[in-house]
Amino acid sequence: ADQSAGGSLMTRVSLIVAMGTSRVIGNEGEIPWNLPADLAYFKKITMGHPIVMGRKTYESIGRPLPGRRNIVLSRTQSLIPGVELFSSVKEVIEAFSEEEIFIIGGGQIYETFLSCVETIYLTEVAGDFQGDAFFPELDLKEWEEISRRDRFADEKNQHDCCFRVLKRVSASNSVI
Repeated sequence: ADQSAGGSLMTRVSLIVAMGTSRVIGNEGEIPWNLPADLAYFKKITMGHPIVMGRKTYESIGRPLPGRRNIVLSRTQSLIPGVELFSSVKEVIEAFSEEEIFIIGGGQIYETFLSCVETIYLTEVAGDFQGDAFFPELDLKEWEEISRRDRFADEKNQHDCCFRVLKRVSASNSVI
């Protein structure tokens, strides 16, 4: 099949991440903040789509997330009930042609997939948090913000945050 015609058979790779001001995404296998609003946003955005994560992220969640195909990228192929194991980015991309998949972490998995990501759902959490896992540095020239929504701290959410959606700028758009 000719896949070049409009790229209709291409897997759409999106990424969803919440990070603190210093790009922190995790600390000792935990999310360093308590933001129910971000967890609800994550569920809304990813529901019904395959989600791709590393083994450490899966272990920190502790169970397959309902309503989504749970894909774990891992070199060790020990079976996990409710989870599909893949050993390479190429395998994942080929298995989900014509679908939008969501990369959900952690740091190494974000780094591994970043070059094929088209859309980033980025929650910026106001605060400098201790952490040992970080989101890779983005070249902001490659990304365009297409939406932004600020959310202020309240009795359930201890920190201000901003929900941003970034789209990769295609090469044709970058011509001056």
